[in-house]
Amino acid sequence: MKNSRPTMLVIAFLAAVLIGLATLVEAQTESAATTHYTVINLGTLGGTESNGYGGVNDKGWVTGDANLSGDQNEHAFLWREGVMTDLGTLGGLNSSVGFPVKNNTGLIIGSAQTSTVDPLGEYWGASYICTPSGPCQGYQNLNLGFLWQSSVMTPLRTLGGNNGSAFGVNNGGQVVGMAETATYDQSCIPPQRLDFDAVIWGPKEGEIQELPAFPGDSIAVALAINDKGQVVGTSGICEVPDTFALGVHAVLWQNGSVTNLGSFGGVMNNAALAINYAGQVVGISDLPGDTTTHAFLWQNGAMTDLGTLPGDFLSIANDINDKGQVVGLSCDVNFNCRAFLWQNGVMTDLNTLIPPDSSLYLVYGASINSESEITGTAFDQTTGDAPAFLAVPAAGSQGSHPSPKVTLPENVRKLLQQRSVFGRFALR
Repeated sequence: MKNSRPTMLVIAFLAAVLIGLATLVEAQTESAATTHYTVINLGTLGGTESNGYGGVNDKGWVTGDANLSGDQNEHAFLWREGVMTDLGTLGGLNSSVGFPVKNNTGLIIGSAQTSTVDPLGEYWGASYICTPSGPCQGYQNLNLGFLWQSSVMTPLRTLGGNNGSAFGVNNGGQVVGMAETATYDQSCIPPQRLDFDAVIWGPKEGEIQELPAFPGDSIAVALAINDKGQVVGTSGICEVPDTFALGVHAVLWQNGSVTNLGSFGGVMNNAALAINYAGQVVGISDLPGDTTTHAFLWQNGAMTDLGTLPGDFLSIANDINDKGQVVGLSCDVNFNCRAFLWQNGVMTDLNTLIPPDSSLYLVYGASINSESEITGTAFDQTTGDAPAFLAVPAAGSQGSHPSPKVTLPENVRKLLQQRSVFGRFALR
């Protein structure tokens, strides 16, 4: 009989290695789950509201939008080294960086208004929300996507129509968004009159490429792009694009084709909002009956419901980094919302991971970078303002702590409701 000792030694060695790896993974998982964050109030541009929607890149630049003094208009901003800079507009009254900017070369993208009133009365500017009662002043003007670099804001071309918006950018300089065509479509829901398509601008100056809607749909919107050139977004019906209700299908564009990522059974509010380098996608999908929507993670061809925080009704996954960490918000039926961090299969209230004596209550998780730094919107319990925040992992690991759920003032809840473009979920 052959000597079995070498085989047994190999088995023992492999077992020891596997046990060691399992212990390491468990330790890393526990450490990641209890990472403590310091929180920075980014301030505003003179008003009482700001949002870190554009996220934080790997250089520590934070972008988003902030109200000006009087809370009647909002401008896109760049925050770096403690200073918030107004990026201006394209001649109109409002601008914003509304989705995570995944670019580390100094290129910022977003949407801004021009000085021209929309001749068709479509009013894409209604998506600029300054107060709980409605859109910012000047919302009637035309809206275009922009590139900002080295203090210069440049408009992005349309497909022959009047309006456009830019939402995502990668490190290769490819920008994605939507642009109107010159085609009048009788099937559009008023006040929308022109068709619009998902597009990729660049990387060369002046380049624009149309992306197809999912078969049977009228329009599409591209919301994010990774460094491989994979694009995600939504495809659906033609109406003024200030709500995700137009999203019949959450979609992925790659290799010249468009793929439906699936849904949780609802027929609206299906949108893919972010994609990482590994091709993991996050977004939102309505549950059957379209009574609420849940955050999803799509990977390997399957869509997973991330659920909500305990006692909540609705959730939105806004961003995912290359580590697979997801950020978003979870809200109850009255739109009392909390920012969340989802990782390793667990959704955690981000407020349990920040100093318990912080005056900031984090209500909206907008973006997360490769360093696990998080941006979004907070409610300042001392001043009543709603500023943008930057949450930075602290040195070492600490345990989470209980964080009582805060009942937000009605004005903050209404702002969250409108800025999350879920106006159909009425406050009760």
